[in-house]
Amino acid sequence: MKKIILLCAVLAVLTGTYSCTKLDVPVESQYVKSNFPITDADYNALLGTIYSNLSSSYAVPYWRMQELSTDEAILPARDGNFDDGGQYRQLHYHTWTFDHANVTGVWQWGFGGVNTCNRIISVINASPSSEEKKTASIAEVRAMRALYNYFMMDLYGNIPLITDFPVANPPATQSRAKAFQFIESELLNVIPLLPVKNGSNATLYYGRPTKAMAFALLEKMYLNAQVYTGTAKYTEAVAMADSVLKNSNYSLDAKYRDIFLPNNGPLINETIFAIPYDQQIPGNQFTRFGFFYYLVNAYGFNVGLSIAMSTTPEFYNRFKLPGDVRTKTWLAGPQFAPDGGGGFTNQPVYYPGTTTQIYIEPKLTLVPGKPMDLGNTIASQSEGVRSIKYYPDPTIIQATRLNGNDVPVFRLADVMMMKAEAILRGATATTVNGELQTPDVLVNKIRARAGAPAVAGIDLDGLLDERAREFSWEAWRRNDLIRFGKFEVEYPLPNDVLTMDKSVTRRIYPVPAAEIRLNPNLVQNPGY
Repeated sequence: MKKIILLCAVLAVLTGTYSCTKLDVPVESQYVKSNFPITDADYNALLGTIYSNLSSSYAVPYWRMQELSTDEAILPARDGNFDDGGQYRQLHYHTWTFDHANVTGVWQWGFGGVNTCNRIISVINASPSSEEKKTASIAEVRAMRALYNYFMMDLYGNIPLITDFPVANPPATQSRAKAFQFIESELLNVIPLLPVKNGSNATLYYGRPTKAMAFALLEKMYLNAQVYTGTAKYTEAVAMADSVLKNSNYSLDAKYRDIFLPNNGPLINETIFAIPYDQQIPGNQFTRFGFFYYLVNAYGFNVGLSIAMSTTPEFYNRFKLPGDVRTKTWLAGPQFAPDGGGGFTNQPVYYPGTTTQIYIEPKLTLVPGKPMDLGNTIASQSEGVRSIKYYPDPTIIQATRLNGNDVPVFRLADVMMMKAEAILRGATATTVNGELQTPDVLVNKIRARAGAPAVAGIDLDGLLDERAREFSWEAWRRNDLIRFGKFEVEYPLPNDVLTMDKSVTRRIYPVPAAEIRLNPNLVQNPGY
């Protein structure tokens, strides 16, 4: 199922080229009049480049910028190992610079995606295929270009808006408000042309933009509009949510764990837009970086893994609700053999060659005098709660160490939770399919699926905690904390020798120095 887009991506690599940073480079297209896209297979091969680029960095560099800069994920050094030049602690302490590896790489990834979309639009426009086919395909590309631009606007704030290919002149920086208006306009224009998910086309449009994907993206934008533009749009956020909720082909899956298993895909009912992965396409490395090495045999595989990435004790403390299955997405305390479906048996798991049961300690105690370093003893390796939300793939292989779990970007639970928040912030509750959807009603649907107790009178702080439980490690924590004004909250670790830069200018990342050198029309963000 997930192989559909991946196959297209491979074909696209053979047929297309794109530039990431040097936008003024002359382009020699491989398309001539005799091989412009005409058939569905032609278009799949052409558009596949968009999706292969998306998967290449979403689940690692982009994810790190959204998560390692928050309390939700931390990648400490272990006696110097995994320090990687300090790039992870710079994200943790908000001390990144304009030449940080992720800051530069993700900018190039995002605008490389935009440039690819523009190139493909130019190819489609020159194609002799029917106007109907060209219009539908261009709508798909424009929706994906809007998504790339949204990622860039959310991370970098003021960005260039590029729509032509090849680029005649180096593009200038545009304000975040103007970028917001551009993305909004693009999505509203293409929504009538995008497909609607139904019972028969779920696989065909899996991992590709649909009307619901555009509605969900607009809802996310409107919920954050106060941050992005200074003007609140909570009523508009509710309207976009209702546009999704009215489609009965989306529903909460009965089992929370199913959404993130290695065999997830188009059969997950609540997935609105996901990024497909398998073990051959670089990207999903959550097991490689976030799993606990000494448990590999118990989980049915044995490959070389990191032992570094975990979450903070403060974040994990939210996972204390009675019966909440989301707690089982974390490895903490005494370890037992897995049951293969996201739960655990009663069989203890021991450190190799011992009769000592593995115990993962939630605390993170730094070595005195060392910056964000836990040391590298067995005891210190066992510190830090690990995530198995993207459940380890038993078929993981040494050659790639990649997981086959697809990674959701938008899902129905987020649409519901965003609607609840918009209402708490001042929008009016609406009725969908005969049901008045108050914040309590919406949150309790999600809690009921998780097996957690119902809420009564949820407030904004309670909703932020609920978002932490539901969407941990789904690349939304930075976005949430900025919206709630809590991105600068510091959680000092024992023996910490570093402090967080609490400047609000850190709510957006700098324009990479390399890009400004290439394009003098770019303007650096304030504070850098």
